[in-house]
Amino acid sequence: MRPEFASPSSSSSSSADRRLNALVRHLATASMVSQTAVAFSPTSGFHGDSVFSHVVRAPEDPILGVTVAYNKDPSPVKLNLGVGAYRTEEGKPLVLNVVRKAEQMLLNDKSRVKEYLPIVGIAEFNKLSAKLIFGADSPAIRENRVTTVQCLSGTGSLRVGAEFLARHYHQKTIYIPQPTWGNHPKVFTLAGLSVKTYRYYDPTTRGMNFQGLLEDLGSAPSGSIVLLHACAHNPTGVDPTLQQWEQIRQLMRSKALLPFFDSAYQGFASGNLDEDAQSIRMFVADGGECFVAQSYAKNMGLYGERVGALSVVCRAADVASKVESQLKLVIRPMFSNPPIHGASIVVTILKDSNMFNEWTIELKAMADRIISMRKQLFDALRARGTPGDWSHIIKQIGMFTFTGLNSKQVEFMTREYHIYMTSDGRISMAGLSSKTVPHLADAIHAAVTRMT
Repeated sequence: MRPEFASPSSSSSSSADRRLNALVRHLATASMVSQTAVAFSPTSGFHGDSVFSHVVRAPEDPILGVTVAYNKDPSPVKLNLGVGAYRTEEGKPLVLNVVRKAEQMLLNDKSRVKEYLPIVGIAEFNKLSAKLIFGADSPAIRENRVTTVQCLSGTGSLRVGAEFLARHYHQKTIYIPQPTWGNHPKVFTLAGLSVKTYRYYDPTTRGMNFQGLLEDLGSAPSGSIVLLHACAHNPTGVDPTLQQWEQIRQLMRSKALLPFFDSAYQGFASGNLDEDAQSIRMFVADGGECFVAQSYAKNMGLYGERVGALSVVCRAADVASKVESQLKLVIRPMFSNPPIHGASIVVTILKDSNMFNEWTIELKAMADRIISMRKQLFDALRARGTPGDWSHIIKQIGMFTFTGLNSKQVEFMTREYHIYMTSDGRISMAGLSSKTVPHLADAIHAAVTRMT
């Protein structure tokens, strides 16, 4: 065989070698690339701490943190009086019968879909919510001076209203009562408003500091925003009388102060929907402007459904229309549009007269049970001869009682009696039952007599 000519088998072998060598080179290159990729992967340089190592652990929410501590306690006699959620006499969460009925109707309606709602929510929900809070015969509704948008319960309604005011209102200061719900200052501050307080509660009488309220609002700059609890003030349970509300209204209108009502307990305080809305309706009746945040968490028990509404009462219909257009611009980048299910429950109940009546009966039963708990606790403390005047327990109204207990006494009750409440001495009357009242009364008596 001449050397310049290879045999067919030799040629085939050489070709195979070349392919094999090419494959080896390819694999070697791929391995180098892979090693390089590993060496320079986005996380490969962080062999030590996280880029978030500097983040400080936040404290528990003062209200929700009570439940966290309660859940960790193995004691069989523990009692959670911290969170504002209704409980039955057996200490269980309650879903209203009328709510279950409404949900079943929605489930059976095969025409229902899960499409996005408009930015402002369900139109019928907004119309019925305005009617519920302002009254069916409200001139503001009749004259189209009200714009209502569906929001994420009371908190979301407050936040949307606050963001609108921060953008479009000439005064950036809001006055809130001292004390108030712990989330209020956070909501308004993060929305861009400056928060100041006005006197409201008198710890010596465990009642209202009405003179202090009038003085503080009287000295507030003209045009300031004022947060008002429509009824069942949280955390004190102390409400102005109708005569006092009228004085507040006259003072605020004379100084062009803008009312922003937080209505979290309509019907839940007195058991009467109209009675609990009287303060708001007084301000609407004079033709002036106001904001109202509404929640269905308490009065329909729709806590986790996050159902609420923000209403803005304006002086003219064209102004209300323009305000709504700007509220859309607040809502769209915040949560785009509201959820459909909870608001559909509300619509189903409010638009049907029989279901509405059934709701009012169940609502009054909840309010009456809370009033009964107040009476039982007052009687139990009096029977034990607990030092002090405890009449404020039956004078206050709504879900909460501001007991007047100090933080040391609260800590003592938690440690010795496994009773959980916020450190300011606020207790949720809705968390009590006839079975647990004696335990609470024993704890209060011991705290007052031993932890002065």
